[in-house]
Amino acid sequence: MSAPLPNALRTRFQRHIEEGLSGRAAAMRLKLSPATGARWARLIRTRGHAHPAPQGRPLGRGKLAPFQAFFEELVTQDPDMTLFELRDALAMAEGLEAHHSSIAALLSRLGFTYKKNRWWPATGPRKCKAGPARLVDAPLACTAASAGTACIYRRDVHQDEPYLPAWSRSLR
Repeated sequence: MSAPLPNALRTRFQRHIEEGLSGRAAAMRLKLSPATGARWARLIRTRGHAHPAPQGRPLGRGKLAPFQAFFEELVTQDPDMTLFELRDALAMAEGLEAHHSSIAALLSRLGFTYKKNRWWPATGPRKCKAGPARLVDAPLACTAASAGTACIYRRDVHQDEPYLPAWSRSLR
């Protein structure tokens, strides 16, 4: 892929074209390739400017876009629905088969996020050497004392925050 050229250079090129230079002559003045000059001159004639087109696929397309309201309604009715349940509901209601990752991408674009609430760290409960089982704030709070007793980790819950369901709108 070629290197992107700045919009300031494209604007200077457009000024040269408007002064009456050909695309090749304007490209030679700005030390661009003749092919780039011809391409930018054609863009200026057709669109009126030589700014680059937006990259990527246009948003709002795909086979799930018409069912956006359907998914929003389902998620607001039952925020704890899994992606597989959403997929099955779409198949039963509309007769459309979709992959669960496509549904997850649509929900992400709509602003829904999945909040994980874990009771344990990713590796599971750790054994601590601190005597009998006790409630601690972090895995590093266990100190060496006696082997074989488990630490119980306090769940990080804030009293002033409302309960966030599995699929909830990102408020931050």
